[in-house]
Amino acid sequence: METVSILVDVQNVYYTTRQAFGRNFDYNKFWAAATHNRKVVNAVAYAIDRQDEKQRQFQNILRAIGFEVKLKPFIQRSDGSAKGDWDVGITLDAMEYAEQSDNIVLVSGDGDFDLLVDRIKVKKNTSVEVYGVEKLTAVSLINAANKFVPIESDLLLI
Repeated sequence: METVSILVDVQNVYYTTRQAFGRNFDYNKFWAAATHNRKVVNAVAYAIDRQDEKQRQFQNILRAIGFEVKLKPFIQRSDGSAKGDWDVGITLDAMEYAEQSDNIVLVSGDGDFDLLVDRIKVKKNTSVEVYGVEKLTAVSLINAANKFVPIESDLLLI
């Protein structure tokens, strides 16, 4: 049975599905699609912790599905801008998990990950699938993936 490690950039998928469709990502439907006939080795959802009750409930739902939830604190800068990004953490985990899995599934449209995807394919000989909102996913990331799966209405909550 094929093995898979799943890495979800929660902030990216939240904002892109809201912007493109005005709807939220359906993690249960995604899980069913991404894990079909596969053994899950790792599944991580990377999120920002705003110390909000509704967010905690959402994180518990992710855990119940099968995700490990990794949190970073939300940082509000004095100039009003905010920081909360998991790019380095996702990259480090992806490189490690690629050694344990036949496939990496990355849920993000962030073009910064195109180099990561290329490296995993070449250095680790691991297949990479990218799920993202097509019109908001970097073309370089789509092109780097072995397979691109567009997030459309079938992967969104009603």
